[in-house]
Amino acid sequence: MGKTLFEKIWDKHVITQRDDGDVLLYIDRHLTHDLHFRSFGKLKEKGLKIRCPEQLYGTPDHSVPTTAKVLSDIPEGEMRETVEVLAQAADEHGFHHFPMTDERHGIVHVVGPEQGITLPGLTLVCGDSHTSTHGALGCLAFGIGSTEVQHVLATQTLWQRKPKSMRINVTGTLGTGVSGKDVILAVIRKISAAGGTGYAIEYAGSAIDNMSMEGRMTICNMTIEAGARSGLVAPDDKTIDYCKGRPFAPEGVKWDQAVAYWKTLCSDADAVFDKEVTLDAESIAPMVTWGNSPQYALGVHELVPDPELEPDPITRAEMVAALDYMDLKPGMRLSDISVDTVFIGACTNSRIEDMRAAAAVAKGRHAKARTLVVPGSGLVKKQAEAEGLDKIFIEAGMEWREPGCSMCIAMNGDMLAPGERAASTSNRNFRGRQGPGSRTHLVSPAMAAAAAVCGHFADVRDFVV
Repeated sequence: MGKTLFEKIWDKHVITQRDDGDVLLYIDRHLTHDLHFRSFGKLKEKGLKIRCPEQLYGTPDHSVPTTAKVLSDIPEGEMRETVEVLAQAADEHGFHHFPMTDERHGIVHVVGPEQGITLPGLTLVCGDSHTSTHGALGCLAFGIGSTEVQHVLATQTLWQRKPKSMRINVTGTLGTGVSGKDVILAVIRKISAAGGTGYAIEYAGSAIDNMSMEGRMTICNMTIEAGARSGLVAPDDKTIDYCKGRPFAPEGVKWDQAVAYWKTLCSDADAVFDKEVTLDAESIAPMVTWGNSPQYALGVHELVPDPELEPDPITRAEMVAALDYMDLKPGMRLSDISVDTVFIGACTNSRIEDMRAAAAVAKGRHAKARTLVVPGSGLVKKQAEAEGLDKIFIEAGMEWREPGCSMCIAMNGDMLAPGERAASTSNRNFRGRQGPGSRTHLVSPAMAAAAAVCGHFADVRDFVV
């Protein structure tokens, strides 16, 4: 029997297996950020050292205010401490570190692929659930908890239980104005926010094949919102072209050897998946979430649903509670929902293509709602400014910020006030995610820009020819 892409990578990294079925995996690359700053002190307390510092890469992102350019711009206290300790640990242990004054710094899940840290066929972990992002490059990547972070630091290994395999096929061609963000929201709507629990998900089909690398990253990023810890896309020529020449990618003979291996990383024709799901790309419209889970998503011209039409009593109760929290009524048109703030950024949608998509809508128009545009790294910021995108945003009355997680996590100064409503390109619309009492609607960068210039949700296809 053939193997799936996931099985090929998993099997290659198994060191040993226990009687209970758990396996010890070798971890190729480990990413870390400021919120795990305490891990280094705990390691020292146990008398342990970092096993492979050359395979550890750190960058501050969660705690860094997007108005800050240097350390002294960060308020004193834990916000500054997280960044200081990460830098001190890098100096002490000798791992790779991209400080906030380095143009390479930024959101860890943007920096990884950008620097060539993320490569096909590797195992990669990070103390952040959206590590699934890196699977877009054919890398087995998943988030880990604080205890697991320490285990990887000390041993470069991790005990894991092998998940089942699911393949999600997105067939056909995506329509104008429909992006990777819309695809993954449509996927989660179809299989539910728990539909991927216990699975590693591989995305396939013509729509995925034709999608840019950055679009694939967005899809894999939100795989965690479908309940799965990892999402994968088989590496192809597009992936290889993306990786070539990046700072931490192999060179010369090692590059040729790597490419030869990467070309074997696809699911065999006779591989068996535990579950398969198919979506028709032509049926996917620009999406907007209405509730407090990514599964509660609508095509832009659909109406807010009526819980009374839901037969399942538990789901019906969840819908009623969500509508009450979001201050929405059944049957409302999305275009009748006004927004107070627009956030364009986060590890989901802060890459250069996302900036371009938002700028294409913002150009020549003016924002009617407060709008924060936050690039995912210093290099994204530099490229956007070279293309004049920053000027488009500023002339539209939007705020052009420094790289960081920003309003996605609402712990760095960027947040909503209670009751405020946001159109956000981030990945989670949970209650209070963007501030206590905040109301979050997830959208693509182009849809966010459309909401900004209209002051309410609008169909981006009316702006893009």
